[in-house]
Formats: sequence, C-alpha cells, structure tokens
Amino acid sequence: MPSIDTLFVTKVYRAELTGAKAERRNAELEAACLSIAEDDEAGQRWCAKNGYPGYTSYASLNDLPWRVPVFGDLLKEIDKHVAAFAKELEYDLQGRKLVVDSLWINILPPGGIHTSHIHPHSVISGTYYVTIPEGASALKLEDPRLGFMMAAPPRKPKAKQENRQFAYMKPAPGTVLLWESWLRHEVPLNEADSERISISFNCAWQ
Repeated sequence: MPSIDTLFVTKVYRAELTGAKAERRNAELEAACLSIAEDDEAGQRWCAKNGYPGYTSYASLNDLPWRVPVFGDLLKEIDKHVAAFAKELEYDLQGRKLVVDSLWINILPPGGIHTSHIHPHSVISGTYYVTIPEGASALKLEDPRLGFMMAAPPRKPKAKQENRQFAYMKPAPGTVLLWESWLRHEVPLNEADSERISISFNCAWQ
C-alpha cells in the first residue's frame, strides 16, 4: 500500500492576545506607536531616504522596551511565545536562549507595501499586530522551495494550503505570528482606508 510522508515542514506559530488586559495594552501600544512616529525625526528621515512608505523605527530606535514600559510588557508576552515555538521546533539550544535582540514599529499607510524579504542574522522573527483596519494587508509567506521548482506545473486554485506556493495569514489586533527568519515574506498593498500598525522583532541565539 503506498504511503506519503510530509517532510521538511515549514511551521508558523500564531497566538491571539485577548481579554481586558490585552485590550488595554493594545490601546496603549497604538497611542505610543503614533506618538513615537510623530517625534522620531531620525526615523522619518530614514524612511524618506530609503523610500519606505509610512514609518518604521527599525533604523532609528533600538530600546523601545526600555524607553516605553508598555513595550516591555509586550516583550514579556513575546518571550513566552518564542519559547513555546522553539519547543515545537525541537531546537537544541544547548543551555543558551533565544533572545529578542531587536524590536521595531511599523506604520503602513493606505496604498503602502513592504516588499518580499527575509531577516538575516536571526533565528526566529515575528510580528505583533496592533491596528488592523478592514481591508488591511495579510502577511504573505513564500514557499522556500519556490526557486527550485523550475518546470513544476501551477497548483490548482483550491489546492490545500500546505501545497500552495504562497500562504496568507490574516491577523487581527492582538495577533502574534512567529516564523523562522529564513522564511521569505511580504506585506502586500494596504487596501484599508487607514494605517496598519504592527510591531516586529527578531530573536538571536545567545
């Protein structure tokens, strides 16, 4: 009798931070992100110079969890989920830890995109979603084997998600998504009428 094994699985971790405490934290994060974006002149200059739509603190601020307490509170939540994902991936950390070593704000305006990319020098990357208006972009993930498929025929329109060449993860306010940092991903066109706000981060093996 033939059998099929599923090998070399690409895993994406998802959690929803809900409840009254999470909603209060999310409202505080939204206000903090907007306030920081308005005041961060270095970040604004970097975005303008590099053609980045909207705002990111990626190149200007590296101490948000220490600068603003609500980011430190979020970091504690993220650490729990990173540990759970590492356990699921069966990493042998050899007495060391996965540590969030960078965390930054993203504010994507209507019509903005974030083109396909990976996160070098990291083990696990992820995003916490603060504000996701109706019509806001999902996260688009690319099959890491795509460049090797050469003469493969296209997949059927209703193919199972695990057989598709691209997957879309639609978040909500309070969603945490984690993936291994080599996984190529992008944020397609923001078709919402307002800004999409998220907080991204990288984890290093230390």
